[in-house]
Amino acid sequence: MSEGAGRTARPRRADARRNEQTLLDAAAAVFVASGVDAPVRDIAAAAGVGTATIYRHFPTRADLIIAVYRHQVEACAAAGQELLAACPTPYDALGQWIDRFVDFLVTKHGLAAALRSDEAGFETLHAYFLDRLVPVCTELLRAAAAAGQVRSDIAAIELMRGVGNLCIGAENSTDYDARKVVGVFVAGLRAAS
Repeated sequence: MSEGAGRTARPRRADARRNEQTLLDAAAAVFVASGVDAPVRDIAAAAGVGTATIYRHFPTRADLIIAVYRHQVEACAAAGQELLAACPTPYDALGQWIDRFVDFLVTKHGLAAALRSDEAGFETLHAYFLDRLVPVCTELLRAAAAAGQVRSDIAAIELMRGVGNLCIGAENSTDYDARKVVGVFVAGLRAAS
């Protein structure tokens, strides 16, 4: 009997994970469009669920914001290997990953601001961000350097901080294209011929 119950539980857990991912994607999109103070009903509508579903998964707004932040970090981290496998060159993979990183940074500023009231929690999330993304950027840089496509004297944390600095304020400006400016910055990584 318990064997059958185990089989029944697995699909629900997979469905629950899928539903949670859909909910987090919807929340991220709503946060980008309307800010982290957007009504929960807007997030529920975007996800195609009721508000009770959101509260069941995330009892507080802070829980939802943290989950969206972690979800976006994980998506950015997973993209590194995917891009190395799919792109024609490691430099192309690095460039596309940096574009995703820029998109993440531009949207995360609102999330980070909302979490600043809990400094310890914010520091924990920032450490998580670094632990997950610095190794991915390092791998992409090393692959591109090994292929002779970029200079080898820049560390991932330096590149990420440079990109981060170029993204400051981009979420509030319609006349500043962070991706374009970062693209110029990343072009400067090219190895001398």
